[in-house]
Amino acid sequence: MQERIKSILQMEPSDAIVRAEGWVRTKRDSKNVSFIEINDGSCLKGLQGVIDKASFDAALLDRISTGCSIVAEGRIVASQGGNQKTEMMIEHLEVIGDCPQDYPLQKKRHTVEFLREKAYLRPRTNLFGAVTRVRNTMAYAVHSFFQENGFMYINTPLISASDCEGAGAQFQVTTLDLENIPRQKDGRVDYTKDFFGRMANLTVSGQLEGETYATAMKDIYTFGPTFRAENSNTTRHLAEFWMIEPEMSFCTLEGDMEWAEKFLKYLFSAVLEKNEEDMAFFSSFVLPGVEDTLRHVIESPFAHMTYTDAIAVLEKENDRFEFPVKWGVEIQTEHERFLTEEVAKRPVIVTDYPKDVKAFYMKMNDDGRTVRAMDVLAPRLGEIIGGSEREYRYDVLVSRMKEIGLNPDDYWWYLDLRKYGTVPHSGFGLGFERAVQYVTGVANIRDVIPYPRYAKSCEY
Repeated sequence: MQERIKSILQMEPSDAIVRAEGWVRTKRDSKNVSFIEINDGSCLKGLQGVIDKASFDAALLDRISTGCSIVAEGRIVASQGGNQKTEMMIEHLEVIGDCPQDYPLQKKRHTVEFLREKAYLRPRTNLFGAVTRVRNTMAYAVHSFFQENGFMYINTPLISASDCEGAGAQFQVTTLDLENIPRQKDGRVDYTKDFFGRMANLTVSGQLEGETYATAMKDIYTFGPTFRAENSNTTRHLAEFWMIEPEMSFCTLEGDMEWAEKFLKYLFSAVLEKNEEDMAFFSSFVLPGVEDTLRHVIESPFAHMTYTDAIAVLEKENDRFEFPVKWGVEIQTEHERFLTEEVAKRPVIVTDYPKDVKAFYMKMNDDGRTVRAMDVLAPRLGEIIGGSEREYRYDVLVSRMKEIGLNPDDYWWYLDLRKYGTVPHSGFGLGFERAVQYVTGVANIRDVIPYPRYAKSCEY
């Protein structure tokens, strides 16, 4: 197994021969020496390789250009320059893959819009390399947190016949011939002829299926792709994104909030500990102070307020908002940021929302107007986690489904959980890309996922 460049950069000078594999970022020539920077994605900074021109064939050296892949072997020595502590005196060099002059990523600044068009190459840039490493750390931390706390990892289906959110913004899955769709006598599509014998869609959430396992395994979590067919061309929306959804049995809203706070602090701490170089890059070139924001979240006990109390605070400031508030409306991002940045000056958990702005599965409060829901609001972003205590009372859940126009028969299996050993349970959801966006300070969510999917865009 070969050393990654991140490890090579930590080595002390010695006579040992070290092998480095990677891609050339830059090449500089002087009369007798060439300097190349080799990067393999393991860290932001590349390894400087020094080539004595007299020791190598000129034709080989001419093949070395930005973007080409190489294998270099040599000794690690103290650097003569001031930009790095050590460098490699290259004694053997092999070009593995040539790169022509039309390579799109030459040594200059590229816009994120241009790089989005070159998504297959953009991981080679500083920005997207750093995003990828942070995303990797956060994904590992997700599993570490839940595994260390006794949760079981559950894989919920990507193809589903249930709409968890009841909003209808789903991608349909079908094998029907769209040029010759079978129809019933009344003209409706005959889904009995489809692959599953009924209408099926890509999932918008693994929560409902996750609840079935939580009522057997107690504490579970899902971490997988979800899909929303919303034509939202914003910096915060994707058609395909990853969701983290824990579900805890014998857990009320109070426990739900405790888990959400611990989880966020664990994720952010992992990044600050393991991606120090990358976070310094984000603070310098993407969003100044992004590291300080994460430390503030980690160190601050989250504030708590009910939706009703939050509206009372916000109504006093309605003149400053683009969207004035009143009781019963959804809280917008500008309101969430005001609550976290100016009122509480720390993360805020808002609870007990009106039932009409929340999903059918949330437990009804005794007032009949609000539900046991909670949103975690973070400074600079707004909502980062949404969750609730689930409605575990059979009759109340059926009534709520009918109230919003859902057919209880379509959710028979979900309702059965309330018949067979029902138990108070709670959970929350964290959009992984939103979290990566928050940690890195990257402005557009399309730039924190390897291949973004959104309306009119499904390249690669």
